This record gives sequence, structure tokens and C-alpha cells, in this order.
Amino acid sequence: MKIKIVDYGMGNLRSVQKAFEKIGADAEICQSPDELKSADKIVLPGVGAFRDAIHELRTKNHVDVIKQHIEAERPFLGICLGLQLLFDTSYEDGEFEGLGIIPGEVVRFDNAPDLKIPHMGWNLLDRKKENPLLEGIPEDAHFYFVHSYYVAPKIETDIATETEHGNRFCSMISRGNLFATQFHPEKSQSAGLRILKNFASL
Repeated sequence: MKIKIVDYGMGNLRSVQKAFEKIGADAEICQSPDELKSADKIVLPGVGAFRDAIHELRTKNHVDVIKQHIEAERPFLGICLGLQLLFDTSYEDGEFEGLGIIPGEVVRFDNAPDLKIPHMGWNLLDRKKENPLLEGIPEDAHFYFVHSYYVAPKIETDIATETEHGNRFCSMISRGNLFATQFHPEKSQSAGLRILKNFASL
């Protein structure tokens, strides 16, 4: 079973790879679109600006491979920026077109007197529907977040979990074999590792 992590020049790739290693799964970091074509499962991590990330994905010719993988209903996991890139449009430092796989937008948290931006630290998930990545994870498990923007899906059934930070926002999506999280499973200790294990077991 080949798990391949997309290397497009942005993201904590090694920490994601090490987290898979901890659960006994082999995950390969891949720069070449041709390498990704043979993947049974693809992971798209990311840290940084949306504008730069979508530019790098297009420049490195990863977009078609990612879309074909998802259309073939093979397992896919987006992490943090890798979630946001799936959407139609981001308003981070301008307006930028995303991959258009999940209908919706990427928007900034509203400025409020007591609201810390970025949202950084541990928080809970309020489950909106069941999905296999959350199997075996207790309801009170905490996950690690660090972000100033969040996704606003247009289709409610795409929302797997919501999280509270000033307002409720979508913290995880699931649609068939497509999953993506705003939090970082690789930084979320045992609960995060269980998510990666569940993904590797799909």
C-alpha cells in the first residue's frame, strides 16, 4: 500500500512522514507528479500562504494528478493548508483561485476584542457526522491548530467536524474517500496518530 506525501516546497513534510512511521506505515515524500500517479493514498500537507502554495502546486504540475486521484475515489488526506487548497477561493492577502474540488471559500477569523488570531493551540472537535478517520477517538480528544483562516464549505454534508473559536468553523471535511483537517494530526499526539492510522488502514 503506497502512501505518498506531496512535496511542493511548502509544509512540514518530514514531521508528517515521521508520524506515519510511528504507526508503522510507510509514507514516501514525492516531488514528481509521475511518482504520485502510482499512489494508493495521497497526503497533501501545507504550512504558509495560500497564494504561494497554489502557485507551487500548479508550477510543479501536481494539480491534475491530485484531481484524478480524488475523482478515482482513492483515499486522500489534506492537512491544514492542504485542506484550504481544496476549495474554490481563498481571501488570504487577496483573492486566489484554489483547486475547486470542494465548493466554498477560505476566509479570515473576524477581529474581536478577546479573540486571538491566529487560532493556536489545542481544541475540540464537534462531530457532525461519522467518518472512518474518527473511529476509536474519544469525543473529548483535543487536536492542535495553528491558523488565521478557515474554510466555509457551501455543502453542509461535506462538514465532518466543527470547532469553536469566536464562532463555529469547519475543522474537518469528509466526502467518500476524501478527507481533510484544519488541525495537524501529526502534532496532535495519540489522537492525531490514531487519525493517521485510520487513514493508513482505509
